[in-house]
Amino acid sequence: MARRIVDLAVTVDEHTKSPPSTDLRVELTRYHRGPGFWQVTAVSQSLHTGSHIDSPLHCYEGGLTTAAIPLERVMGEALILDCTQIGAEEPVDVAALEKAANDVRQGDILIIHTGWTDRMWGKFPEFFTQSPFLTPEAADWIVGRKPSAIGFDFFEEYCARLPDFTSEDFICHRRLLGAGIPMLEQITNLGAIERPRFEFYAPFYKLADADGAPARFFGVV
Repeated sequence: MARRIVDLAVTVDEHTKSPPSTDLRVELTRYHRGPGFWQVTAVSQSLHTGSHIDSPLHCYEGGLTTAAIPLERVMGEALILDCTQIGAEEPVDVAALEKAANDVRQGDILIIHTGWTDRMWGKFPEFFTQSPFLTPEAADWIVGRKPSAIGFDFFEEYCARLPDFTSEDFICHRRLLGAGIPMLEQITNLGAIERPRFEFYAPFYKLADADGAPARFFGVV
């Protein structure tokens, strides 16, 4: 049977915004040199924009940098947890995860599927402020399953909708990254994966001393 690649990454352009914690827009500067066509583009953006990976340094001083995360942690067998019944501003809680987790194995790359990114990517700040969110207890449930990495197709922190929040309000980030679990954010197109288990890949930009990096998520089915 032929294998095919399924793109699971969002598209980023000059209208794309980072989460409300920084609220940065993508800026592209294009340089040209003649007499024929020649172009080089420089980009200014948060490393946490679009499809990306978070490392422990994101929430912990002295934490593991993104470049130090082995590729084996973000490439391999993945399991989709179907939470598509959960809507805007609703919690992804332990009950929802346990209902979806028929075959969780230690070392899996777990990916929670709500369909939110498919519906709302490009609508800012609503993508962040009206998203389903992960409960702290659900984050602890994930830590207890000892996954290789955890992926989301929604913005998992409730605090994104608060007018004033601090680093301590990023509860789920702190619990997951504190356990050394890489976080994979802004996954999309999971409906194109026909089976819960599949080969998943998240190669990312290897930037030294960084807390995050853009990534190109894809599956092979």
